[in-house]
Amino acid sequence: MTKVTGRLWRDGEPHDDEFAFDAISDCLASERQLVWADIYDPDHDTLRLLAAELGLNTWAVEDAVAPKERTKTAVYQSHTFFTVYALGTHEPAGDSASMLVKHRISAFVLPRALITVRLPGLNSGAAEFDIGEVSRRFDELGGQSHGVGALVHGLLDVVVDGHFDAVQVLDDAIEALEDELFSGSGDRAEPHGLQRRTFRVRKDLVDLRRVVLPVREVVSTIQHRRLDARTSPELDPLYADLYDHVLRASEWTESLRDMVTTVFETNLSLQDARLNTVMKKLTGWAAIIAVPTAITGFYGQNVLYPGVDTVAGFLTSSAVIVVLVVVLYAMFKRRDWL
Repeated sequence: MTKVTGRLWRDGEPHDDEFAFDAISDCLASERQLVWADIYDPDHDTLRLLAAELGLNTWAVEDAVAPKERTKTAVYQSHTFFTVYALGTHEPAGDSASMLVKHRISAFVLPRALITVRLPGLNSGAAEFDIGEVSRRFDELGGQSHGVGALVHGLLDVVVDGHFDAVQVLDDAIEALEDELFSGSGDRAEPHGLQRRTFRVRKDLVDLRRVVLPVREVVSTIQHRRLDARTSPELDPLYADLYDHVLRASEWTESLRDMVTTVFETNLSLQDARLNTVMKKLTGWAAIIAVPTAITGFYGQNVLYPGVDTVAGFLTSSAVIVVLVVVLYAMFKRRDWL
């Protein structure tokens, strides 16, 4: 169900009670006003009417509600459009379930307005994106005095912080896999559990990489668009710091991909090493068992030989078996074959 909320500022003072979605174009007619409209789970007709009222690009409107749209930005003559994904985490229901929760956010940036379009999270029951945090950060920056650039910065700052939190969760998950890998507890409890969890983390990292890496281009494009407009130079250091955070999140994501690949390969190597150890011990015990089998088989022939049907022959064969078994056991133990 479509839900519309918004805020209105006039001369630097909030007038949220005067916000009306049907009259956004009237609010933008005055240079003294700044508007932010947030549309959650929109229907196509709502966006189409808004696009006609504000002169938004038709293809950008289609992209805002199209399924599985990628992270991107596009600059038009009257506005800038971008799509990003906010990330959250939750406890997965099983070894194969994802830990990530993605919230898609599209935005139309006009000279005195920001229109955000949000779609429901892809995981049922997961917490929704906290859009109120964007408003709080905008107020912390000084509100309308920095224009719509402060609103965009607040939105992207919250999104990037969520990326950092998601990367940290996956980092902790990989460390848990490493501890389980070398303790061997996972293999004893459930042979395929560690493999499933490793594969799940690899899938989450692929999704994380698709979301985090393109944000660099989004921030860079918006920052240069602002510089071209020569507005709010006070925000330039903040955007530079935001871009640095995006780079750090991207580099961290890349390093985690290498780490989980190492965990996966190390697990295979340890399995091979354990298999070799088992085969080595089985071979050693088979050699030990073969000695008494050979001797008793010799004495079991239906032919006459020295010591047949005598106590001395039985004692001699038993002594030979014991001596050879002890000698082989000592030799294999000294070479760590058992």
